[in-house]
Amino acid sequence: MSQVITAKDFMRRELTTLGPDNGLSQGVAKLLDNRITGAPVVDASGRFLGVFAEKSCIQGLAEVIESFPDHAQSLTSVAEFMNRKVHTLAPDTDVFEAIDELLAKRISGAPVVDENQNYLGIFSEKTAMQVIVGALFEHLPGSTIRRYMNLDRNRLLDPRATILDAAQVFIKTPYRRLPVLEGERLLGQVSRRDVIAAAQQWIVAQRKTSLEQRCIGDYVDRHALTKTPSSDLLEIAEAFLNSPYRRLPILENGRLVGQVSRRDLLEVAAKMLRPQQPKEQVKPLYLSAVNESLPPSLE
Repeated sequence: MSQVITAKDFMRRELTTLGPDNGLSQGVAKLLDNRITGAPVVDASGRFLGVFAEKSCIQGLAEVIESFPDHAQSLTSVAEFMNRKVHTLAPDTDVFEAIDELLAKRISGAPVVDENQNYLGIFSEKTAMQVIVGALFEHLPGSTIRRYMNLDRNRLLDPRATILDAAQVFIKTPYRRLPVLEGERLLGQVSRRDVIAAAQQWIVAQRKTSLEQRCIGDYVDRHALTKTPSSDLLEIAEAFLNSPYRRLPILENGRLVGQVSRRDLLEVAAKMLRPQQPKEQVKPLYLSAVNESLPPSLE
């Protein structure tokens, strides 16, 4: 690379933020209404305190659900709110084509299935980081997504599982989506956002005010990984690859100045690293019916 790309070149500067004293209900609403997976938490002076992410949100909602007596008898099942229209990928898809699909569809990952819709694994922004780091650091060529799929079966759900079952899987793992299988066949998928929305609806239906009594400050990730404006592309890619985080707050002297997400990095890196198609050589036009030999200027 002739130019070193750093966080300040592509970080987002206009961010949705929260304060530590905001209620849990306000945090849930911010994530759902803005369709974001997390928000930095700052004090009145703009000093960074941590991140309130979907995982933090799910932890708070799960605690509220568990606080209700006899909650297990009325919990919504996964089959009632899972997404049945899931974008899938074939195992022999080129990795850069798959990354382009994630970016174009604005999704952070997709199940990989065979021709019979049997589940094989997941290709996501996280697994795509292996491609990016390999291309940046080790100059490895592209391949198919079969090589980069996540095969962990601890992320799979039965359609009869409940909201709380799904929430507990999200709390214990770094995953953002859980495939729902009947046998080996993919039925649908549940995302963190799906669980947050379903849990919020269930809690509201109980006519309780438990969300109002809890503050975001109790669920902030105060040890969230951060970077500086001078952090380069490879450093950021390795941070995403080696951590569960999907976004990195960018700090300068302890103050929040921006944020970089996996998607932001993938968009920049994919354009830079995608194998270039050889340009077709332009050939002179020769009309044999007009002249039996090339004109002198084209010989």
